Amino acid sequence: MLNPIRSDGTFEPTVPLVGGVFFKTADQALVADLEARGLLWKLQPYTHSYPHCWRCGTPLIYYAQPSWYIRTTRIKDRLLRENEETNWYPDTIKHGRYGDWLNNNIDWALSRSRYWGTPLPIWRNDADPAKMVCVGSRAELGELAGLDLSELDPHRPFVDDITFTIAGQAGTYRRVPEVIDAWFDSGSMPFAQWGYPYVEGSKEKFEQHYPADFICEAIDQTRGWFYTLMAVGTLVFDQSSYRNVLCLGHILAEDGRKMSKHLGNILEPIPLMDEHGADAVRWFMACSGSPWSARRVGAGALQETVRKVLLTYWNTVAFQSLYARANGWTPTGSAPAVAERHVLDRWLVSATQQLIVDVTADLENFDTQHAGVLLQEFIDNLSNWYVRRSRRRFWTGDPGALWTLHETLNQLTRLMAPIVPFITERVWQDLFVSTDPDGLDSVHLTSWPVADESLIDTGLASAMKLARRLVELGRAARADAKVKTRQPLRRALISSGARTQLRDALLAEITAELNIGSVETFHAAGDVVDYSAKANFRALGKRYGKQTPTVAKAVAAADAAELSRRLAAGGVVKLDVEGVGEVELGADDVFITERPRQGWSVVEEDGQTIALDLELTPELVSAGLVREAIRFIQETRKASGLDVSDRIRLEWAADDPEMAKAVAGHLRQIADEVLATVTTQGAVGQGWVDDAETGLHVHVEKA
Repeated sequence: MLNPIRSDGTFEPTVPLVGGVFFKTADQALVADLEARGLLWKLQPYTHSYPHCWRCGTPLIYYAQPSWYIRTTRIKDRLLRENEETNWYPDTIKHGRYGDWLNNNIDWALSRSRYWGTPLPIWRNDADPAKMVCVGSRAELGELAGLDLSELDPHRPFVDDITFTIAGQAGTYRRVPEVIDAWFDSGSMPFAQWGYPYVEGSKEKFEQHYPADFICEAIDQTRGWFYTLMAVGTLVFDQSSYRNVLCLGHILAEDGRKMSKHLGNILEPIPLMDEHGADAVRWFMACSGSPWSARRVGAGALQETVRKVLLTYWNTVAFQSLYARANGWTPTGSAPAVAERHVLDRWLVSATQQLIVDVTADLENFDTQHAGVLLQEFIDNLSNWYVRRSRRRFWTGDPGALWTLHETLNQLTRLMAPIVPFITERVWQDLFVSTDPDGLDSVHLTSWPVADESLIDTGLASAMKLARRLVELGRAARADAKVKTRQPLRRALISSGARTQLRDALLAEITAELNIGSVETFHAAGDVVDYSAKANFRALGKRYGKQTPTVAKAVAAADAAELSRRLAAGGVVKLDVEGVGEVELGADDVFITERPRQGWSVVEEDGQTIALDLELTPELVSAGLVREAIRFIQETRKASGLDVSDRIRLEWAADDPEMAKAVAGHLRQIADEVLATVTTQGAVGQGWVDDAETGLHVHVEKA
């Protein structure tokens, strides 16, 4: 190889014109020479990036120099073999980015011309450079040098002072000046961490831990740590250093751009964790998207994690703790048999066991994203369905409810602990260590939950899913009709098919959640909905041309409800049209319009329909006013700082005669709900609280 530049960056003295000149300084002389000889095509200065020394700012040059190599090309087939035995996530990396890297393997340039680093342990004879000794340990070097080197710092400059001779050979053996590529140090980690093989006990520790089950780093490590670990492991032990690899995507700024100091969009991790908590960052990184995809990180995404996941979980724990204390309940003695518990408890027990099965399977497949989805959905269902529907049972101290939520939070906390270790440890200390002094001191010392699959009730899970779906549709029907949930309604209608899937206990949950008197069935949606059918002229015109108006008239005259039912089922409707013959109609050929009949609000979606009877009797109106009064008094209690179990004295007044009549007629019910020992209708005075919406005024104080 021709190299006219010396290691100090100057041209060899024998080079004409620029001999001894620094390579960058020589630019002008070389350009002038080319121009003088008529060889210069174009000269144009422009601003561009160029490497400089980070300490002194001197321009740098890519420089070819002799190097020590490891002949990794000799083990290419072994590396490919080990890659086949390795599980990659995503699996496209295996034969893609990483597989291509192995197939195009070149020898590893091991040495570096630096001061810091692991010294290359090769001693070369200064009289005959072809003679070399590769030293395997400090003890071996001591034997060669005839010195006690047990206290030697095996780094430069100390190791460079150690020389030795070999009997019968001329010359002295001196260490070569290079150090080893730091990536070799990284690739040696699996055995170097134990001091293998020289430290006592290191052999046993190494054999116990090698190869590693799992390694996780960013995707660029396919040419870095992932490769050096496999290369060193295969070279030394004929086995890769790991079994499973998870390649992470890169972190982007909130606007989707790459983070850089130039753009000023770098997010420092420590301030981010100080603001939002380490658990929020951990959950976001593990669960808020595919780990191997690039993701945007910002305050907004982390705040959403805190709000939707961590706070919901924390508030559910606080709810359990509050009502356990209020009822003097502790998890001692025997829990009620699951089969004897309330339907909501049985559903939650089943859902918890299914969660354990599914999250375990996801994590065993290194899919933290889907595990996070399942955990987040479960936390939402736990808080916004189970706890919401069970509040009254917790207030009365129902042992089944208290046991069920306590057991569920125990298992949920253990499932979440690897992802959010700090909040789960706090919960473990507050909720479980405090109530079970003989239990394990930390959630991270507990075993991973194992599902009791005999408690999984798929039938109940399916029925509860349907019940919740009908509740969602019922809420939508109320919203369409602009009727508040606190206003009781007489009844709701659902299909006979849905009714057969729902147990009476689930119907009770639907009626309570939707605040309706009863759930009944209708034989066809036409009972509460008027249908009309109109032909799609554009679609039909392509097939029937001038006969389209005749077909359209037949469509308008057909039974629109029946057309809707059959087309919704994905079928084809056949009509006998006079003058045209048999006509086949698909869903795109007909426009179906639905109009709820007067006094009904109907919502249909995905094959399920619910209809709410909107007729309000005086009794229903009064019951709605009572609900509003209870809501306002409870809000006043909370704002007053009263504990959930505190009894109160209640004074009230109402501007609206209907409200006054409703409250006066339901004082016992109101008192039971708001824990009032005394209820008095009086004149508004100082310290009273007003509700502009209902015209109700109240004064509460602790009894």
